[in-house]
Amino acid sequence: MAPLRILCIHGYCQNGSLFREKTGGLRKLLKKQVELVYLSAPLGVKQAAAEECCHSDNGSGPAHRPDEDPKGWWFSDIQARIFNAQQQCEESLGLDDSVTVVREAVKAQGPFDGILGFSQGAAFVPMLCSLQERKLEPEFNFRFAILVAGFRSACTQHQVFYDATLQIPSLHVFGLEDRVIPDNMSRDLLSSFQDPVVLTHPGGHFVPAASAHRQTYQDFLKKFQ
Repeated sequence: MAPLRILCIHGYCQNGSLFREKTGGLRKLLKKQVELVYLSAPLGVKQAAAEECCHSDNGSGPAHRPDEDPKGWWFSDIQARIFNAQQQCEESLGLDDSVTVVREAVKAQGPFDGILGFSQGAAFVPMLCSLQERKLEPEFNFRFAILVAGFRSACTQHQVFYDATLQIPSLHVFGLEDRVIPDNMSRDLLSSFQDPVVLTHPGGHFVPAASAHRQTYQDFLKKFQ
């Protein structure tokens, strides 16, 4: 049986290679079921903002090292070119560029069975799924979504993505001790999806991959194999 191909969307201040490194446990846990393909966001994050990410990260090792080329999918503060998940804003910067990067990756490396996002990446995934379901991105054909530490964007410009309930099957994973994206923010996102599957863990801001989580991941994924 061919493994499911999943496009992986990293968190703010990460990039594709760093996210690959951080999800080694997940790749090992699901190695017979999935092939994970990692993408880097197009927006460079300033050094000072990246250092702040590092200090706020909890439970997932260093969020940033100076040589890691930290990236983001959009900025909530257009002037400062930074992102904060809890910042209210009218407009964001960079989202169109990020959609283009995903579109080009799907064309060049697809097709993909599913899409997985972490933190800011998990907030980006519902937007991509909305574009797919509204038939605004013909290249997108994701059959499922996995969102780890996801949340709804607080940007007014992004509310269009939540106007209709998303029909794509989804697995939502979040930590009860997450101090970066508190679990209530992840719970708020559940209402945007039809029949979401939920996996909680007792830890912080990371992608869980303990043996205790294997069954939930596998049960979700085998519906698509």
